Amino acid sequence: MPDTLVLIFFIGVLAVLLTYLIPAGSFDSQTISYLVDGVEKTRETIDPSSFAYATDKSGELVYNTVGLFESGGGIGLMNFIFEGLVSGDKWGSAVGVIMFMLVIGGAFGVVMRTGTIDNGILRLIDKTKGSEALFIPVLFLLFSLGGAVFGMGEEAVAFAIIIAPLMVRLGYDGITTVMVTYVATQIGFATSWMNPFSVAVAQGIAGIPVLSGAGLRMGIWVFFTLIGIGFTLLYASRIKKNPSASFSLKGDAHFKKQSLESKASRWGLGDTLVLLTVAATTIWVVWGVVVHAWYLPEIASQFFTMGIVAGILGVIFRLNAMTANDIAAAFKEGAGIMLAPALLVGAAKGVLLILGGDSAEPSVLNSILNSAGGAISGLPEVVAAWFMYLFQSVFNFFVTSGSGQAALTMPLMAPLADIAGVTRQVAVLAFQLGDGLTNIIVPTSASLMATLGVCRIDWGDWARFCWRFILLLFVLSSVIVVGAHLAGFA
Repeated sequence: MPDTLVLIFFIGVLAVLLTYLIPAGSFDSQTISYLVDGVEKTRETIDPSSFAYATDKSGELVYNTVGLFESGGGIGLMNFIFEGLVSGDKWGSAVGVIMFMLVIGGAFGVVMRTGTIDNGILRLIDKTKGSEALFIPVLFLLFSLGGAVFGMGEEAVAFAIIIAPLMVRLGYDGITTVMVTYVATQIGFATSWMNPFSVAVAQGIAGIPVLSGAGLRMGIWVFFTLIGIGFTLLYASRIKKNPSASFSLKGDAHFKKQSLESKASRWGLGDTLVLLTVAATTIWVVWGVVVHAWYLPEIASQFFTMGIVAGILGVIFRLNAMTANDIAAAFKEGAGIMLAPALLVGAAKGVLLILGGDSAEPSVLNSILNSAGGAISGLPEVVAAWFMYLFQSVFNFFVTSGSGQAALTMPLMAPLADIAGVTRQVAVLAFQLGDGLTNIIVPTSASLMATLGVCRIDWGDWARFCWRFILLLFVLSSVIVVGAHLAGFA
């Protein structure tokens, strides 16, 4: 398989070609209001009836063609990676996600330098011999719950840094780590009954009671979480018996080498305090996300503080003979590990900028959205329900943000559902499943690329592994969406 960066470059070439084939269009915006837990919220969305293709003074359609180069901050094929890297702000992709990755990479680099995690893993393995398989279902369940309750996604990157060496030393691999962390969060995200970043926003825009239909969604969450646990256990047991069957052998070699280099296990007061610092930070971050809606800046700050505290403890208790300079060196090394996935995040964002991104200006992306809506409106009811799910799955390649995709697509899908004879609740369900589950494979997902990066897995190797799982989820989701329509889910 080609390197991930090579794949994204060719996707960028395809996006450039689309700008020559599809004219640019735009929607007017509108502000809608909806209630969440009794609190009125507002959001800018598109007006689905306002679409128009851009025309020049002579009435000819405008094509926002993209060339090789563009100056003045414009987008071109040869500068789409740079523009992607510097796009956005501290609250989101790409620069916010990239800085988040560098900070938490550095913070956990300091924690790892103390040796506490390595020694803790060795002691844990010694004390749990014969019951290692319990780690997989327990971790998968916890991360899936995190995705369902508060939209956990980017946070999985931090945990993957710790869990990856644990999984390898238990006889599993990096793929297993991605499954129990990031994939679990996306299954929870896609089937959530209360996620404020997807289902609440989508239902508010669709004009149906926010957090309604929770009973069915809870059942779907349980079902998909069990499917994910079962699939992961089957793969993990196969790798345990035959390590050479792993899809992540290159990355696993790094963690196995660390294992061989590990010295005899030690444990003292300093190690206990470092571990308590990591645990307390984790609990504190989860509390902040749930209660105060913390996002990238706040989460990164808490993990940075964790790294500083762990480093000071390492110096005081002479863990691995640490000095103040070692704290700085470990932080830089940890951040350096994140540079490769950070480049991929910027490159993926650059592809979206070629197509117009989420700008209010006329774009190819708006034209694709409008054409898909027109095609769906003329289909039979059952087919329309399924096509809504199919469209959301494909569109998620271009807009991986749950709330962003809801703001773009739900104002169009909600009235189209009325025309096609599909309930708006089913339209929201199609959005949820399409938006969340394809995050597991699309290379434009910043969180996926970051998690793969810390586990040292190429996207091509990941795709070779997970296409069967994605196909299974796609078939099951299709059955659920069609079944919900036939049952009159409202």
